[in-house]
Amino acid sequence: MNLEGNVLTPDEIIKKGREVIKIEAEAVAKLIDSVNDEFVRAVDVVYNSGGRVVLTGMGKSGLIARKIVATLNSTGTAAIYMHPTDALHGDLGMVRSEDVVIIISKSGATEELTKLLLMFKRLGVKIIAMTGNVDSQLVRESDIFLNINVKEEACPHDLTPTSSTTAALVMGDALAVALLEKRGFTAEDFALLHPGGSLGKRLSLKIEEIMIRGDGIPIVKEEANLKDIIFEMTSKRLGTTCVVNPDGKLTGIITDGDLRRLLERTMDVKDLRASDIMTQNPKTTKKGHLASFALQHMENHKITSLIIVDDNKTPVGILHLHDLINIGLQIR
Repeated sequence: MNLEGNVLTPDEIIKKGREVIKIEAEAVAKLIDSVNDEFVRAVDVVYNSGGRVVLTGMGKSGLIARKIVATLNSTGTAAIYMHPTDALHGDLGMVRSEDVVIIISKSGATEELTKLLLMFKRLGVKIIAMTGNVDSQLVRESDIFLNINVKEEACPHDLTPTSSTTAALVMGDALAVALLEKRGFTAEDFALLHPGGSLGKRLSLKIEEIMIRGDGIPIVKEEANLKDIIFEMTSKRLGTTCVVNPDGKLTGIITDGDLRRLLERTMDVKDLRASDIMTQNPKTTKKGHLASFALQHMENHKITSLIIVDDNKTPVGILHLHDLINIGLQIR
């Protein structure tokens, strides 16, 4: 090993980085031909099984297997990772005949996996081989073969798995997404499995769970004067107020921006009423929608407050943009 390293110019570093990406991109593109009848069989076997998907692999393939397990679990397909060595020393007891096993191996001839393959066959589970070696024992002894062969590794010595692990990962993603579609897995289903963080909030949080309601809603009547308008906006601290008619139906909205623009035009405001100042037909929505829908609605219309109304156009709540962002929702 050259402890001093090679002296590379910036251009050489860029060239090498692009070369790696090009090699791996070509490896992924080649996988398209491997999405064939065998791939359909793999999807059907997993979909129709009454058990879990058990993934295993040694070394880098094992790391890829773990990632595929995470993807399957998050998209509605129960999966576990089993380390080959641990499996041969007792963990094989977790496998049931109704499970489906996916074995990932570049060579298809790893000693631990070869031993494990025979054990899986004794258990009578369906076995899916994910390898690049068509002539391997793994392929011969498996029920389904997903070909992840690559022309070359991005590693200049063709030693470190790079293109091959990328290919395995992408094939796993293809399998997971195909299963997702076949199951009719929805955004709501996804939300149930991802309750934490901004993603869970975006997918599950409803408007009525976070909207300001009751006495917290800033509301003035159409005949309210400027003093009453300012008091309502200031006391409710939202920088805006709903305007309603004598029947309580929403007819407009007044924001602090409306007041500033008014005072820029005239200082003769003592006789003005809310109906003279308000913006008519403000943007509204109803309860039942996701909070993320409200956030997108506000972004699309360039507004910071959104009024929630009932079927009679009576204000029942209000949302402020900052409140949505503060709870972890993000504008996409």
